Amino acid sequence: MLFLLVSCSIYGQSEYPQDYFRHPLDIPLVLSGTFAELRSTHFHGGLDIKTQRKQGLKVYAAAEGYVSRIKISHYGYGKAIYITHPNGYTTVYGHLKKLSDRLEEYIKQCQYDKESYEVEVFPHSEELLIMPNEIIAYSGNTGSSGGPHLHFEIRDNEERPINPLLFGFKVKDSKAPFVSAVFAYPKDEFATINGKNKRTQLRLIPQKSGDYKVEEITAYGDIGFGVTSYDKQDLAPNNNGVSNIQTVFNGNRSIEVDFKRFSFEETKHIKRYVDYSYFKSKKSRIQKLFIEKNNPLSLFKDANNDGYVTVEDSTSTVYKIRIRDFHDNETWVTVPVKGKHMEAITDSIVDDSEKSLVYSDKTTTLTSGLVTVNFYENTLYDDEFIDFKVNSDTLILHEDKIPLQKNFYINYDLSKFKSEHQDKIFIAQLYGYYKRPNYLNTTRKGDILSAKSKTFGTFALAMDTISPTIKPINFQDKKWLSKYRYLKVKIDDDLSGVSKYRATVNGQWILMEYDYKTHTLTHDFNDNVVKDTKNELKIIVTDNVGNSTTFEAIFYRK
Repeated sequence: MLFLLVSCSIYGQSEYPQDYFRHPLDIPLVLSGTFAELRSTHFHGGLDIKTQRKQGLKVYAAAEGYVSRIKISHYGYGKAIYITHPNGYTTVYGHLKKLSDRLEEYIKQCQYDKESYEVEVFPHSEELLIMPNEIIAYSGNTGSSGGPHLHFEIRDNEERPINPLLFGFKVKDSKAPFVSAVFAYPKDEFATINGKNKRTQLRLIPQKSGDYKVEEITAYGDIGFGVTSYDKQDLAPNNNGVSNIQTVFNGNRSIEVDFKRFSFEETKHIKRYVDYSYFKSKKSRIQKLFIEKNNPLSLFKDANNDGYVTVEDSTSTVYKIRIRDFHDNETWVTVPVKGKHMEAITDSIVDDSEKSLVYSDKTTTLTSGLVTVNFYENTLYDDEFIDFKVNSDTLILHEDKIPLQKNFYINYDLSKFKSEHQDKIFIAQLYGYYKRPNYLNTTRKGDILSAKSKTFGTFALAMDTISPTIKPINFQDKKWLSKYRYLKVKIDDDLSGVSKYRATVNGQWILMEYDYKTHTLTHDFNDNVVKDTKNELKIIVTDNVGNSTTFEAIFYRK
């Protein structure tokens, strides 16, 4: 196992510049999320830095450079700044509450010019120069953030995110990763684990050393293994992702998974890397330490036989898993394996006679009643038999337990489906016990309604004839607001959801920031566009099928 001992210092001998980038906050570096951490649909692209449960902390540029991109959106990173540096790297700062005065003035001018809260701009290299240690923003909770924190990334000149800890940032971490489960997988129908030809959870035995051993298994054929593992840091209680996993079979390397860098193009394949069906049913992510077909992840290294091991009859072998965090704290799992050829015990025979076959390498079209579903090439990772049933306008399309590479497309033919409110119909995915409809982005061409989805499930037509609601929060009609800095309104739509909104005062467009988590629109009077004493406010909110509500009020300021 010499290769394992040599590789223990791979992070210490870094090819990345050390001490070039500063910590973007003034507080100790404590993480709520690590680089490449496993998320539901992607690998985490940076560090989530705790902000002591507060918003408004000063955010500093990690180094000099220029602002190459600013993106303001309701979702995702919310308010985000991208700074390109002379050494070719770009740093990203997300979920910001607000930008610095200079950058805030710049982006608000763009928002007013485009009459839109959501904007994305790419300033030229001389437009917004950034000095060392310059305050560029204040930390927040905007976008799809689950709580106040700063999302921080470092990307190379190919826009690939890289673990920022490789650049010399220090985090207190003396705790080794821990393992909560280990599994074995047969590669094909000829392989067995403990007499069965299916995924098998192995009995984990913690050791006094902090490592783990698995109760000896009997196996035969080509076998893969999977592990559920997390890391903890000294100053944070949350479970984080690990940095490196290596496996050894009979003293020879089998596979390595190195979470150092990836591209955004490949991050969607996390659904192939984890055991997707197990995650959907158990809410726990098994990392598969073998490479199945159509898995292009660059995280894999030195894969011998794609990470599978071959167990022969009447042999005794050992499989080892070495799990490390970034600071080289490590945990070992030892799996004794006894080779024994036996007939697999089958729990039940799966009847696929009433299911529909969808191919992974070519287009498949399924049609029944009003509904046509198109699966284009490479939508699925494997050929799959799926449930496909249509009852009136309800489409049952399997269960959300098969990972998909990209969207499939649903089409409803409404030529024979007549309704008084035909233009208010949309395609919805049904969730939960009560099958609540969730709007899918629906387009109409003649009598054909179309939508796309990246998850299987139950779909149906839904109708929304109720307009959005608009309610003032901190003011009343014909009241004075001279002492108020903000004008706040709550907007909501119960079914198809808010699509767009527009606010004007005395006929002039005003910027209102939308927080979808609180359904709040907020205008900052410091924008200095409301200058009259008597002001006529008008807000129009439109939902996703075109229902609109208009709110009007008068307020006074001096």
